[in-house]
Amino acid sequence: MDVKSVVEGVSTDGDSPVYQVESLCMRCGENGITSFLLTLIPHFRKILLSAFECPHCGERNNEVQFAGEIQPRGSCYRMEYSSGDQKMLDRQVVKSETATIKIPQLDFEIPPESQRGSLSTVEGILVRAVEALQALQEERKKVDPQTAQAIDEFIPKLQACATGNSSFTFILDDPAGNSFIENPYAPSPDPSLTIDFYERTLEQQASLGYLVDQSQREHGNDASFNNQASEPHGSVGAVAARRAIAQGSSTEFTEALFRYSAPEEVMTFPSTCGACAVRCETRMFVTNIPYFQEVIVMASSCDACGYRNSELKAGGAISAKGKKVTLLVKNVEDLSRDVIKSDTASVKIPDIDLELAGGTLGGQVTTVEGLITKISESLERVHGFTLGDSLDEDRRSRWLDFRVRLTKLLSIEEPWTLILDDALANSFIAPATDDIKDDNQLTFEEYERSWEQNEELGLNDMDTSSADAAYGSTNAS
Repeated sequence: MDVKSVVEGVSTDGDSPVYQVESLCMRCGENGITSFLLTLIPHFRKILLSAFECPHCGERNNEVQFAGEIQPRGSCYRMEYSSGDQKMLDRQVVKSETATIKIPQLDFEIPPESQRGSLSTVEGILVRAVEALQALQEERKKVDPQTAQAIDEFIPKLQACATGNSSFTFILDDPAGNSFIENPYAPSPDPSLTIDFYERTLEQQASLGYLVDQSQREHGNDASFNNQASEPHGSVGAVAARRAIAQGSSTEFTEALFRYSAPEEVMTFPSTCGACAVRCETRMFVTNIPYFQEVIVMASSCDACGYRNSELKAGGAISAKGKKVTLLVKNVEDLSRDVIKSDTASVKIPDIDLELAGGTLGGQVTTVEGLITKISESLERVHGFTLGDSLDEDRRSRWLDFRVRLTKLLSIEEPWTLILDDALANSFIAPATDDIKDDNQLTFEEYERSWEQNEELGLNDMDTSSADAAYGSTNAS
């Protein structure tokens, strides 16, 4: 993609000025012009576009850098490509300077330093990789003939992927969470594209510039495991709080759950900020929500850097069955119902053909209205090219129509249905009556989890025989 034309096109529509500076051309040694533009891709990220052009030798290159914040979690996009589907190769890709691209079938990997931040397509990234491999083949044949021969044998395989003649899996893994692959079916799910969000490792935190304790880096996960094992049983929640993800405002969590628990039950203890490593406070309390179960709420805020995180965890044992909660929203009062959505729950609204997979919004303590608002904000943030110049008119109108229908849900022009499907049964919608049985708009349905669901949750390999034996011997004595 010609980033220079994008810079010029964006700058003519908005107020952001284009900055131009003279810079040295690395090919001919003469001075060229580099253009910079700070802009915002609609519903995605604030980025810095730079484009260099040398009038003497014709050398051109471009780069995309992210001017906004690093996301709370890393992201991994996985796209399954079927041979012959040219439209899938034309999907736009934002690759940040921290992202890695992998094609497992070829055992091929593009590390972050080889292709810096770029705005391209799937085909463009693969073609660029082919060109990079071919660039120094003549010199490589003189110095290392064996490696050059292996690369000559590998290039046709990569070219077959770039031209669409071979099926492959395209993986975009970014610890910073700032990379993106276009979903042409947005806001509906893409059957060929999956997105996973994950907690960063200590090494990934260090590579992004976060301060990581040296002893933790040397011992890795073993050190954190040993530290946790040495903690008293009652302070395990404090260790878990330090790994909480940023999913909302601490104030929102406190206000929502104080309806069920008094403020004096909140426990405060010192912890460490996950962003700047400065000492901060973590607040935690355990409460029993009527008609639901015991939950643990944790929230932290850092006065030094402003970082905030909060998390809701279910207390007690893992449920033997999954649970589906269905609410028929008929009036404005239903929008004020409290909602607890765990990070394993999926959200469905059949009336507008909306389905969000588990983990999309993380754990949320909110209301029905707040959940719809967060869904709208999340969709607009994730689908970065929804309203950009690259979108064709049909898909643009389809997205705008969906956004109108999503917004209309809050006006209650017609009744609609909200479904929370949680394989761990840790989600809940509050009833509007004193007795939950009298609420005809709210239904709860339990079901047996499938083998695939248990496998995804890690329950198939869970072995508690040692713990059961230890508790049994303790009780016996």
